[in-house]
Amino acid sequence: MSVVTRIAPSPTGDPHVGTAYQALFNSVFARQHAGKFIVRLEDTDRNRYNPESEGRILDMLDWLADVWEGLRPDASPRREDELGPYTQSQRAGLHRQYAEQLLGSGAAYRAFDTPEELDERRKAAEARKDSYLGYDRRDRALSREESDRRAAAGEPFVIRLAAPLDGETVIRDRLRGDVVFQNAELDDKVLLKRDGFPTYHLAAMVDDHLMGVTHVIRAEEWLTSTPIHKLILQGLGWSEPEWIHTPWLLSAGGKKYSKRRGDPSVEDFRKMGILPEALLNYLGMMGWSMPNGEEVFSPADMVEHFSWERVSLGGSTFDVEKLRWLNGKYIREVLSEGEVGRRLHAFGVEQGYAEGIANDAFFHAVVAMMLPRFETLAEFWQKTGYFFGEDYPVNDKAAKLIAEGRELLPKVRDALAALPDFAHDTTESALRALAETEGLKPGKVMQPLRAVLAGTSESPGMFEMLEALGKERVLGRLERALE
Repeated sequence: MSVVTRIAPSPTGDPHVGTAYQALFNSVFARQHAGKFIVRLEDTDRNRYNPESEGRILDMLDWLADVWEGLRPDASPRREDELGPYTQSQRAGLHRQYAEQLLGSGAAYRAFDTPEELDERRKAAEARKDSYLGYDRRDRALSREESDRRAAAGEPFVIRLAAPLDGETVIRDRLRGDVVFQNAELDDKVLLKRDGFPTYHLAAMVDDHLMGVTHVIRAEEWLTSTPIHKLILQGLGWSEPEWIHTPWLLSAGGKKYSKRRGDPSVEDFRKMGILPEALLNYLGMMGWSMPNGEEVFSPADMVEHFSWERVSLGGSTFDVEKLRWLNGKYIREVLSEGEVGRRLHAFGVEQGYAEGIANDAFFHAVVAMMLPRFETLAEFWQKTGYFFGEDYPVNDKAAKLIAEGRELLPKVRDALAALPDFAHDTTESALRALAETEGLKPGKVMQPLRAVLAGTSESPGMFEMLEALGKERVLGRLERALE
């Protein structure tokens, strides 16, 4: 049997880190077995549907797939095949057909309650402190004849699953073994809404079956819905896929990672200048580890070494600071200096930092100087404005150093102006000689000069910076500081 996996994100907001997480594990498992990985958009919640989110989700996956082709789906809304369409709302007719099939077999029934009636009964149940607050199954006892008559008369209805009232439903999960659910605690979930659109429960199971999905790999939060999904499959006479529910992604506070609580989205990380390789590497560390304990690895390495036995349950904390650290390792240790420069300039153009800045030898010299000093692509641009223009901010500490060095700075200017060139060794000799003449430690000369040239007390090595900026720019900045 060929392995087929899928992710099924809902286009309701920002592209979620959890979507990237599931895409990674689904694609790695599919590639390990020479299988098929598909992306299907679950857009049947029309109240929360956001049309812009569709493109943003697919763009996010393309951005990640640009550094590992295995993440590029074999089928998706941008790569349709004979089993599509891969946008769920375009399959609504199919879903209604299978809802009717469940209705005809007695595995489902029509419920004619209005939203107002449901709300009133829910409040009454809460007031009675009932332990079970799901649907009260009022219309489950309707005869088929009465149900058909009311539907034919145009009375609005939903179609609900007729969940068994006693016994157990057992879900065999790859990571947890047998998980037992008491049927008395299951709800008669809505399968087809009053607007004719299916709910996720029905649509996902119909589409998974028709698209040949063999392994449903998804977040742990869906485990409690799985008995409903199993009952739908049974009602349609279909076999189950293998269920694999991956551990929670947690935020720093120990709660579920959530954009609604302020946790960054994938787009936020992209704007921050997190490399897609680093993000995928870090997501691979969430609940799984390489056999040799390595922290830097690629999705291709995961394909080679992946096993579900190495997945740990209990949830993994997504630490943004550790992601930044890992991103810095990629910048300094994994990518070549030339590739870092190319990525930085492309990022600067994309995010509006690099207007008027050429991808030339000077730019790459700045990159080489700054490599030890930034963790993200955005941080590079935020720290290097003084290399690319004269309108750069001077922070309070730098302003104080300039004020304290006011008497010394003219001597620094004169010493530098007398030099035949600004080579590293030439400027170093001159400034150290000036310090000795003035009876100062070299740092007392360098600090106010650095503050003038960079607007900060933190910058690359002084003599490399002088050589990169050049004599004219350095003397011009000193003149302005002394005015």
